Amino acid sequence: MNHIKTAVIEDASEILALQKIAYKSEAEAAGDYTIQPMTQTLEGLENEFNRYLVLKYIHNDKIIGSVRANAADGTCRISKLMVHPDFQNKGIGKVLMKEIESKFINKRYELFTGSQSLKNISFYEKLGYQAFKTEKLDREETVFVFMEKRNVKRA
Repeated sequence: MNHIKTAVIEDASEILALQKIAYKSEAEAAGDYTIQPMTQTLEGLENEFNRYLVLKYIHNDKIIGSVRANAADGTCRISKLMVHPDFQNKGIGKVLMKEIESKFINKRYELFTGSQSLKNISFYEKLGYQAFKTEKLDREETVFVFMEKRNVKRA
């Protein structure tokens, strides 16, 4: 049975293990295994539960997908969308994105991905996101594409 639920801090170790598996291809593409998703600690992830809504996608009692988001100043910042490689290209990422967006009634959504991650950029564009800037963050050498989507739902 597949379903999406809000993750709890007890899920952190399973989500972190998934994160290391899911972001391995990003690290390989960037030629950099020191990217933040690969070096994040369990303590660091547990701390994020205080600031982010974390969703998990469950299949046969295992977490195979996850996404995080928080909101401030009218913008929902979405991060760490991940799906286990064995389950990619089955619509799970799309379902997770729609669910996290539905949890935040904002006028704008924002996320970023590696500028070399053409598959990710295309995926987000299909969901209505558009690039608005590229930037290298201090934390690593990767150049990121920042993407946004305006919420067009009317009350």
